Amino acid sequence: MVCMSSFDFDSFANRLRKMDKHLRKWARKKNITCYRVYDADLPSFPLAVDRYEAYLHVAEYKKDHGMDEDSYRLWRAGTRRALSEALEVPNANIYYKERKPQKGREQYEKLSKQQSEIIVQENGLLFIVNLADYLDTGLFLDHRPTREAVRAQAEGKRVLNLFAYTGSFTVYAAAGGATATTTIDLSNTYLEWAKRNLEQNNLTGPQHEYVRADVKAWLQQPVAQMYDLIVLDPPTFSNSKAMYDILDTQRDHPELINGCLKRLSPEGLLYFSTNFRKFKLEPEKLHASRIKDITGATIPKDFRNPKIHHCWLLQH
Repeated sequence: MVCMSSFDFDSFANRLRKMDKHLRKWARKKNITCYRVYDADLPSFPLAVDRYEAYLHVAEYKKDHGMDEDSYRLWRAGTRRALSEALEVPNANIYYKERKPQKGREQYEKLSKQQSEIIVQENGLLFIVNLADYLDTGLFLDHRPTREAVRAQAEGKRVLNLFAYTGSFTVYAAAGGATATTTIDLSNTYLEWAKRNLEQNNLTGPQHEYVRADVKAWLQQPVAQMYDLIVLDPPTFSNSKAMYDILDTQRDHPELINGCLKRLSPEGLLYFSTNFRKFKLEPEKLHASRIKDITGATIPKDFRNPKIHHCWLLQH
């Protein structure tokens, strides 16, 4: 049995205050209202804590903590109290979830029907996030620098966003002056969410196309359109019933990347990223002449874990 005195809630609270004070100034300068305050910095508190304006989104990483049920309940209550007091957020505004290994599209399935949507800002753009109903909120904060890079390079470009989720890359591309965008995802829910995100930023128009499709199968079709900028950010694994085949990013990434390269214009850029921490790129199987690992440049300041994702830039 692990007693409450085993946990240093004061150190946890002090870490929260210190990081929030530091990052709040940085976020204000960057015009960001959602950022990671705490990133599992202390072993006794395996949490990811993200601030979304006046709310907190807390994900507990499930580990073998060695506590019995009563001790765990006390630890969790003490953790919530420390979060509320240190970050000055009422308990009602804290959304607490358990993050454990997901299978298929479980990470996208509904956890509740609270519809706790708010609008947040990121680099002058607006995004709808849902803090309660899904494991993820609709905006992957760790991809913020990559989104900025896409906006900087999008002017006059035709942009393809694959496994688009809620279309945040599409919003950045449109804001950067893309002449056309194609947003592809298997979920109608997320395609509608993507449309709403563009509407929030007054970026709607016939130049923005939304396609519900199994990306793996779509890439196997004959090439009908070339693109100047492609974003490929697949889930690690998916076995959705709506898919033609199982998706395994480690196994399938050469096929996915080469399918994108067929659709990439001669001077085009392809961003490929994955959150699979054990991922190994197989460059010998890729039809690209330039493959650059840009992971380090795409990890934002508020994330202390350098393995939060991998990212490459590929060209012909």
